[in-house]
Amino acid sequence: MRNFVLFLRSLLFTVLMVVATVIWSGVCMLAAPLPYNKRYYVTSRWNVFMIWCAKHICGINYQFKGYENFPDGPAIILSKHQSAWETIFLLANLPRPLVFVFKKEILYIPFFGWGIALLRMIPIDRKQGKNAFKSVVAHGKRRLKDGQWIIMFPEGTRIPVGQQGKYKSGGTRLAVETNTQVVPIALNSGECWPKNSFIKKPGTVTVSVGKPISAEGRSPDELMEQVEQWIESEMRVISPHAYNAG
Repeated sequence: MRNFVLFLRSLLFTVLMVVATVIWSGVCMLAAPLPYNKRYYVTSRWNVFMIWCAKHICGINYQFKGYENFPDGPAIILSKHQSAWETIFLLANLPRPLVFVFKKEILYIPFFGWGIALLRMIPIDRKQGKNAFKSVVAHGKRRLKDGQWIIMFPEGTRIPVGQQGKYKSGGTRLAVETNTQVVPIALNSGECWPKNSFIKKPGTVTVSVGKPISAEGRSPDELMEQVEQWIESEMRVISPHAYNAG
């Protein structure tokens, strides 16, 4: 019976997400002429609504740990990635507007991609190799100068609960190139919204924010090693059961 209830809740959530995405893409189009900060605010109301739905329909709550660690200045956010939940949540719940670095194919997704295209994100063509990173640096410098934060997921893809992906140094390379501090984030969203799972489970997602790490005088690999060590150590604090099961 419990599984059936979870299925119904997840189904309702999915239907609302589809409907809200279609409607909100039109709202975003209407907001396109507005100044960027207002346009960002309007677009991110979709995110706020979906997190509200996740909480009240699926029982997915959240809590911040270390929110005071966010700096009052330029930053590159490097986050653990377990679920679609954080891609929705972080955009609307950090102190400054975020710039996601993502593969350009996302822009082609009907309605969702159209709305994202109106924001100052950094889509990349992975086929371009080194030129793709040059584009990230060029756009990244402009976005940081405009007061936005850049966010990247070092593991590159969603990682199942209790596991660790290979941390890639793209985010720290950008930090070194732009001499920007990085802020690591650990989170356990996969416990409630697992990768590739239709069923959402009730629970509380902990979003743990680490202290900023300076990029000055550091190599990208050295900086990423410190980020990785903090995130993976913190994962064992916020999800000890996932790592002590064996």
